[in-house]
Amino acid sequence: MAPGPSVALLLLFCAAVAFSLAVADAAGTPDGSEEWGYVQVRPKAHMFWWLYHSPQRVDNGRTPWPTVLWLQGGPGASGVGYGNFMEIGPLDDDLKPRATTWLAKADLLFVDNPVGTGFSYVEGGDKSLMVRTDAEAARDLTTLLCALYRDNPRLRASPLYIVAESYGGKFAVTTALAALRAIDQGRLRANLAGLALGDSWISPLDFVLSWGPLLYQVSRVDEKGLQQCNSVSAKIKDQVEKKQFTDAEASWSELENVVIANSNSVDFYNFLKDDASEDAVSTAAAQRQRSTLSSFRRKNGYSGYLESMASAREGGFDGLMNTVIKKKLGIIPKDLSWGEQSGDVFDAMAGDFMKPRIQEVDQLLKLGVNVTIYNGQLDLICATKGTMDWVQKLKWDGLKNFINSPRTPIYCSKEGQSGTQAFVKSYKNLKFYWILGAGHMVPIDNPCPALKMLADITRSPAK
Repeated sequence: MAPGPSVALLLLFCAAVAFSLAVADAAGTPDGSEEWGYVQVRPKAHMFWWLYHSPQRVDNGRTPWPTVLWLQGGPGASGVGYGNFMEIGPLDDDLKPRATTWLAKADLLFVDNPVGTGFSYVEGGDKSLMVRTDAEAARDLTTLLCALYRDNPRLRASPLYIVAESYGGKFAVTTALAALRAIDQGRLRANLAGLALGDSWISPLDFVLSWGPLLYQVSRVDEKGLQQCNSVSAKIKDQVEKKQFTDAEASWSELENVVIANSNSVDFYNFLKDDASEDAVSTAAAQRQRSTLSSFRRKNGYSGYLESMASAREGGFDGLMNTVIKKKLGIIPKDLSWGEQSGDVFDAMAGDFMKPRIQEVDQLLKLGVNVTIYNGQLDLICATKGTMDWVQKLKWDGLKNFINSPRTPIYCSKEGQSGTQAFVKSYKNLKFYWILGAGHMVPIDNPCPALKMLADITRSPAK
């Protein structure tokens, strides 16, 4: 990859160029309820954003209405597509109103991040323009925020909450720190009120160490499978501790194949289910087949969820995004084809994939930023046990009191739900939500407590 622009050039570009480009490449609905557009975050690198204004907004001037910036994982999964239409946006993948849209509690800003994801693109398909690290992704995303907030009083008056899922959690913590620096320097006129890390890949090592024991406890692997999982995870531990992150990434792919072979293709996003994708089944049958990292994630990650959920639609979810949605937006380059998971982005970031971001969470807590962590009970890829293990590695001075704090149950009585749906624990500026009955994609699997959580952490005004 060619060297990126210097910090000085990035600051100049953010301050002088990005907003004018955003205005030139922006559109929206006639009633102003939606806006979307492109920001050229670097020369030849264009990031797409889509902002929804909530019809529930309390505009009496007394209580600020929050904005949620949703960051998808992957890396390379499309928030504009997946997070929007599958998880929290106003319409579902059949373009019907979603009863549990997060738009009821906040304005929603979706971004296809990093460039090369979804509708974001680099000119000429030049892979050298892809980001290679979480820090580079954070600089691009902060440049986009500089552009959007520069002359927008409504956004500037709105508390900003960064909410992330999966690998998006790593983007969230690095972007939050970059945004705070930009705010301190006067380049970004935003009020960063907090961030929420949903089933987030903050400490890859802690997650892979949890896989074997968890699968053994829920009867998806036997003693032999547990031994094989633990053997590969021990190798990953050694590689991560030696900072051999590229080797650790290859071993991570090996471990996933060991899990598939020994569990009869367990679903990494809900361990109560099977992954029925052809790649998973063939890997389990071969038992020794090793797929490449990018091909496994393209077939078994967000892509697999989208394919299974949209299989009844002609052309699938890709068909919807590349026809109806692309036509509505109107500004997408004609030769650009939307994809739910970019293998090029995933491969470009391979060197950072296994790096932990616990230190960044610690920095945010010490700075007094409100940090929320939430996890689906049935997730495997970012298992709750792994999340709790990395939380206990924090050096934040409030950790002991947080651990000793009581949990409060959360109840839901909507949509046939009853009884305890979640637990929450908090101390000072750290909250932790255990979401029951949910896997990796919490807003899909158990939307009611997820929406209650959002109202709590953003303190959204009542209707």
